[in-house]
Amino acid sequence: MCGIVGYIGQKDSKEILLKGLEKLEYRGYDSAGIAVMNENGVHVFKEKGRIATLREEVDPTVEASVGIGHTRWATHGVPSKVNAHPHQANTGRFTIVHNGVIENYAQLKEEYLQHVELKSDTDTEIVVQVLEQFVNQGLEVEAAFRKTLSVLKGSYAIALLDEQNKETIFVAKNKSPLLVGLGDNFNVVASDAMAMLQVTDQYIELMDKEIVIVTKESVTIKNLAGETINRDPYTAELDASDIEKGTYPHYMLKEIDEQPLVMRKIVQQYQNEQGELTIDSAILDAMNEADRIYIIAAGTSYHAGLVGKQFIEKMAHIPVEVHVSSEFSYNMPLLSKNPLFVFISQSGETADSRGVLVHVKDLGYKALTITNVPGSTLSREADYTLLLHAGPEIAVASTKAYTAQMAVLSILAYVTAQSKGLMVGMDLVKELGIIANSMEVLCDDKEEMEAIAREYLSTTRNCFFIGRALDFYVGLEGALKLKEISYIQAEGFAGGELKHGTIALIEDGTPIIALATQEHVNLSIRGNVKEVVARGANPCIISMKGLETNEDRYVLPVVNDMLTPLISVIPLQLISYYAALHRDCDVDKPRNLAKSVTVE
Repeated sequence: MCGIVGYIGQKDSKEILLKGLEKLEYRGYDSAGIAVMNENGVHVFKEKGRIATLREEVDPTVEASVGIGHTRWATHGVPSKVNAHPHQANTGRFTIVHNGVIENYAQLKEEYLQHVELKSDTDTEIVVQVLEQFVNQGLEVEAAFRKTLSVLKGSYAIALLDEQNKETIFVAKNKSPLLVGLGDNFNVVASDAMAMLQVTDQYIELMDKEIVIVTKESVTIKNLAGETINRDPYTAELDASDIEKGTYPHYMLKEIDEQPLVMRKIVQQYQNEQGELTIDSAILDAMNEADRIYIIAAGTSYHAGLVGKQFIEKMAHIPVEVHVSSEFSYNMPLLSKNPLFVFISQSGETADSRGVLVHVKDLGYKALTITNVPGSTLSREADYTLLLHAGPEIAVASTKAYTAQMAVLSILAYVTAQSKGLMVGMDLVKELGIIANSMEVLCDDKEEMEAIAREYLSTTRNCFFIGRALDFYVGLEGALKLKEISYIQAEGFAGGELKHGTIALIEDGTPIIALATQEHVNLSIRGNVKEVVARGANPCIISMKGLETNEDRYVLPVVNDMLTPLISVIPLQLISYYAALHRDCDVDKPRNLAKSVTVE
């Protein structure tokens, strides 16, 4: 959520900034703006809504080789042109864009800005107004910037322009992601390397509570004490062609179709020369030394963690707890003596998860991050990383990252089990190959998925997903996908919990999507279906071949019983996609949601 771009060099910055913001649309936003600086001063263009609307507001006659831009996801103040970034100090000298949340903005307003007229409802404007007050007191800009940062509490990624210093962008971060990209006689700033991959693949990671002085020739990193820090750049491992939709109408559909390829790529990446699955020996040692594993995640990644718990416990025989990261931060359970923390995050920038990571590292515990983004904050700050190798995921609703997370968790469990000499009872390389083939079959059956969406979800206001064992966890993810992009009220429940309250919500015609892929609970879930049908529900049963009955609406190809979540979710993804499409919803960028949740 929220995104920052910046450019300083020799070219006109407007189009570079706008294209960069377009690459950040996946993060979720409700308004956008840019500020460009030339010999005539700073020119600010901003608007509520999409980047396309902003483009119409930008004056094409203004040329400037320095600029910053922002996509905003509202926290303080409603989505509006006034609350959109960039924000300026009252004199217009300083212009700022900011990601994050300033927790003490009200106190700062009371202490420093009692006689300053504010134009917006944002915490961001407080920052730039306080900075100007420090300059008015006689501080040089860099010193005033440093002092401003020292009084802020919360999270921030900041890019700042000074109208009296047209050759510099001032940059800082704390808890929110921000990178500086390097070019030939130009430099850039970005929340995500993807935004500026159009101009460079060389980036410097910024650490918390650092400030950076960016000119077109140099990048100077300092800590809050003013001491200079040297840091080498890294190459962003992204393929710009992977980011484009190609002939697909939506990124989500493209990313659903990429899942078979992702499965094959994951197997390839985690195989050694002998064709055996392998992981870093240090990770393997940490797994074997742990007496309990704590999986920390949010949203879709949390659902992948629930499935991963089953993989690790059943294959590797290590107890696992799965926790929602935002709750764990404030309600930490009694920990075992030698825990290993596993953080699952598509972006590697999830703020709630990072808060837990910082805390457990302070306690001296080991941490492993499973993420799709090398060099991300969670990856950088954890002891170990396992990459998803899923390629950029642009649609807000996660699809291929979710199945990639489950696949990597299965490999982690499988290799750990082998190291312990435990019998797993399957060849995971072979089984993941079968999974990939089955995914292709399901992805090719789009007409049937669209028909199901039309039949069950075209007019409904709610929908329930039920399942038992692994199917319950997949049902949670299916419900999340449906509610995320179609705005249908959807909930996932364990089949046995229906009679403990949820069945009261069943009305005539209520769609119930039931998963039946687990043989040991097959009869139980079918009994639950009969219970809701007796109350007027309209059931859609998705079963595994070999367990099907004549009542089932769709039958999945046969895969290993433990790995069924990797394919049973595909129909749910496609059904959700077509339900949203038929309701004229914005599939890739659903309202109020963000791809990368970088504030608590």
